[in-house]
Amino acid sequence: MIWLRTLAFSALLACVGTAHGDDSSAASQTQWQPLLWRSIGPFRGGRVLTVSGVPKEPNHFYFGAVNGGVWETRNAGRTWIPIFDAAPVGSVGALAVAPSDPSVIYVGSGEADMRSDIAQGAGMFKSVDAGRTWQPAGLHDSQQIGRILVDPTNPHLVLVAALGHPYGANETRGVFRSIDGGKTWQRTLDRGPDAGAIDLAAATDQPNIVYAALWQTRRPPWSVYSPANGPGSGLFKSADSGQTWTALTGHGLPSNPGRIGIAVAPSDSRRVFALIDAADGGLYRSDDAAATWTRVSNDSRIWKRGWYFGGVTVDPLNSDLVYVCNTAMYRSKDGGKQFEPVKGAPGGDDYHQLWIDPTDSRRQILGVDQGAVVTLDGGENWSSWFNQPTGQFYHVATDNRFPYWVYAAQQDSGAAGIPSRTDNIDGINLTQFRETTAGGESDNVIPDPDDPSILLGGRVDELNLRTGQTHHVDPTLAYPDIYRAAWTLPLAFAKTADHALYFANQ
Repeated sequence: MIWLRTLAFSALLACVGTAHGDDSSAASQTQWQPLLWRSIGPFRGGRVLTVSGVPKEPNHFYFGAVNGGVWETRNAGRTWIPIFDAAPVGSVGALAVAPSDPSVIYVGSGEADMRSDIAQGAGMFKSVDAGRTWQPAGLHDSQQIGRILVDPTNPHLVLVAALGHPYGANETRGVFRSIDGGKTWQRTLDRGPDAGAIDLAAATDQPNIVYAALWQTRRPPWSVYSPANGPGSGLFKSADSGQTWTALTGHGLPSNPGRIGIAVAPSDSRRVFALIDAADGGLYRSDDAAATWTRVSNDSRIWKRGWYFGGVTVDPLNSDLVYVCNTAMYRSKDGGKQFEPVKGAPGGDDYHQLWIDPTDSRRQILGVDQGAVVTLDGGENWSSWFNQPTGQFYHVATDNRFPYWVYAAQQDSGAAGIPSRTDNIDGINLTQFRETTAGGESDNVIPDPDDPSILLGGRVDELNLRTGQTHHVDPTLAYPDIYRAAWTLPLAFAKTADHALYFANQ
């Protein structure tokens, strides 16, 4: 989401004067005081890893944006309201509503997806008034939290899967347990400072039976995609609500797993699914409460890029109806043996988490790279993602026209341009929004200082807005395969009269 600071005309004149030589600190502070933030859009959703609804409240849902806080809807996704803005952190990796008391909400900050560009968090937060106010709830140095599990009858009994620091070792990682609503925590599953936890799941009819997935991973330098995996990864089971754990090894499971996603069938607690990233990865199933396992599907569509995807969900009434999140959402009607895509673009091309109401399986919410979408009819119809100002923008640039336009590259959705103001009575809307082919989803988009109809962006493209033509002018084309390009690269015009163009790689 792009925000602008606006000010009264007299203050604008004062700022212009400062830019031409008045560098007085006191004068600068006075001149900038009238500035206020206003949203200019665009209203299209950004990446969402965690979602939840409220059972028995048909239109009530929440989602956590990886860089936009927590949002709530009480009309099934028609409109969304931010409820986490007062918290000191904006990145959300996990969210859980207490089943026995929906006024109690736990939020784990820090996205746990191990991308090359990620936003770390500041621990756990808790609300006891349905999100109106929030308080810190410990685990401040966890940085990435993958899942929160609240006991179905006790809102004070909480388990947290803390993945930990993405770039180095730390102690606040593993599975943590609280019996006092987050006031104090005990680490009950620990494989050292290099292995964190990424997922948790419990049996509905036997909540003392809990499964956890540990993941030893590290985001290495110069790697845009796959992170490194280590030997601390694995699947674990607890029979005492997470106090003690037993490692699940052998019996059909891969010997060197990476990330693992877990789901227990609500209608049959003996049926457990594990979506495993490994050399022999795929969807594994146990029908005897994790005593033995069978790989029921090695379909690459559901488990490739397993470091990024791990969402698996079972229908609350049918243990054969299984959903898996990947570049589309896939569904199996035969216990995970065969899958078909049931949700894809538009409205999402990377899917992360599906929540299904345990009391009404028609009510669902999806967390996607393009926001959150809701269905009340089992997926026949979904709400829009064009009503969530949660897009992640890497860089911002303006042109020299009046009113000026603002350009930026949005993660997962591509580059965008939007006017700073319009004459429309209803303000800036999607009719003024412009997608651009220059900039991609992570790089710079910069207008030509002398001609606002020419955009430079990406690595490097020149786009003529008058003709729609794109000209590739990448200076590294003459030197193939020798540059280690990162996810976002600098591109800028010089402030001098010649407006020299600079591009940085390596």
